[in-house]
Amino acid sequence: MPRLPLFACLSLLIAWPLPLLAQTTAAPGERGVLGVTVLLTDLQHPWSMAFLPAQQGLLITERPGRLRLMDAQGALSAPLSGVPQVYARGQGGLLDVALPPDFAEERWVYLAYAEAGEDGQAGTAVGRGRLAADNRGLEDFSVIFRQQPKLSSGTHFGARLVFDGAGYLFITLGENNQRSTAQDLDKLQGKVVRLYADGRVPADNPFVGQAGTRGEIWSYGHRNPQGAALNPRTGQLWTHEHGPRGGDEINIPQAGKNYGWPLATHGVNYSLLAIPEAQGKTLAGTEPPHHVWAKSPAISGMAFYDAERFAQWQNSLFIGALADQALLRLELDGDRVVSEERLLQGRNARIRDVRQGPDGYLYVLTDAANGQLLRLGLQAQ
Repeated sequence: MPRLPLFACLSLLIAWPLPLLAQTTAAPGERGVLGVTVLLTDLQHPWSMAFLPAQQGLLITERPGRLRLMDAQGALSAPLSGVPQVYARGQGGLLDVALPPDFAEERWVYLAYAEAGEDGQAGTAVGRGRLAADNRGLEDFSVIFRQQPKLSSGTHFGARLVFDGAGYLFITLGENNQRSTAQDLDKLQGKVVRLYADGRVPADNPFVGQAGTRGEIWSYGHRNPQGAALNPRTGQLWTHEHGPRGGDEINIPQAGKNYGWPLATHGVNYSLLAIPEAQGKTLAGTEPPHHVWAKSPAISGMAFYDAERFAQWQNSLFIGALADQALLRLELDGDRVVSEERLLQGRNARIRDVRQGPDGYLYVLTDAANGQLLRLGLQAQ
């Protein structure tokens, strides 16, 4: 497989010694000059990434159904074996990848993906397999969760995975473009669910044991949540979701709470007509957004910044924007969003995912048939 030219990284300050590529650019920002390095090109609609510990590399998913590994020298592997077959239509395919806190012991790799049903409809599934000793494939892959019923014809799968500090697995689930299902507690559309790492349902989930409900549910009334991360300061789960036309929002999901969709929304239909079920921007008995955009950036991916490398980015939350083709930096005062800066504008790139690397840099995936992996940092002015 062709590779871009590499040159050695000489800085002893970088904890994860990825080589730099020759394609490095800089642009001014509110907090310094943004340095952008292209690490990989020709990725086919990359969707997510996860850093392996001990400088073993970076796992990257490609939506058509491939899992790749970039090693510490910058080389991109062939597709790993043992990955499940995915429903690669519309927004579906191989989506998120995540590692549990105890990865070093069992080497489990978790994948979220769109899975076809017998009737041609699809839903989100999550499974896990052990990363082989040679890092070339997943072994003993098994499905631990399936969204039921399967209602998607190719849209709104959600599918971000987050492990909390206690080892619980949170999964964000879109409503498959079937609006009313987000309010149905007997369905897994438009929900955030909480499971044990092996897929079992915790007994203290809010709806366990209640008739006509799914015990997996943690929160409900979500549209299509494609961003999720733990706030390192509080340990709380944050999520964000696509609104319709307008009304993209950030939430801090609490057990058993209703986040409103489609009964409450700041957006309208793409036709500019009102959402039929909507009763206003807010509604008694539902939780208002923690933060909302009146005009949708089309948000995807989420990362809190808590590294020491770039002090200017401390207390920041980074979110990708697909439609607005930018990386959003939200400055936080506690949990409150106090300002927004837009990075990477002018590159004509849909930002699908963003992660903080072990070296304190930001890593970004662009969503395209020739998608890229970028590394971002601040340079002295």
